[in-house]
Amino acid sequence: MMLELTLRWLHVGGATVLLGTGAGIAFFMLMAHRTNDAALIAHTAGVVVIADMVFTATAVILQPITGIWLAYALGWPLSDGWIVLSLGLYVLTGAFWLPVVWIQMRMRDIARCVHAADSPLPPSYHKLFRIWFACGIPAFLAVLTILWLMIARPSFSLPGV
Repeated sequence: MMLELTLRWLHVGGATVLLGTGAGIAFFMLMAHRTNDAALIAHTAGVVVIADMVFTATAVILQPITGIWLAYALGWPLSDGWIVLSLGLYVLTGAFWLPVVWIQMRMRDIARCVHAADSPLPPSYHKLFRIWFACGIPAFLAVLTILWLMIARPSFSLPGV
């Protein structure tokens, strides 16, 4: 019982960190971008990159470990439809998150250079921001869907599973 409660706490905590950090990063990056101030964008993007490395990356590693361990401890087959779909959405989220981290680093670096040169943000920065924003929408929706699946645990099976 204590193991189950600990695993649930770790898993829900990790999900909370993923959702909260993702939403916070998106909010602060969007607000900084809207100022068109290279110094503010550089600073915000720098903090965002650190937050992604410290919080998001840690949760990304721990979530599947605690989730699989919890399923095993509770006797839930990993072939249950909601688990398979959750894992698939998790991989999809990661496929969007990895490029986003690189894009944030590039935006930070561009903003730093632009600030140092006292010049306007170039079209390459704006293009990266549009890609960053576009990647965030499906990733965020996937995380919300995973959270719903974790809570509702709907009973269904997927073809071929």
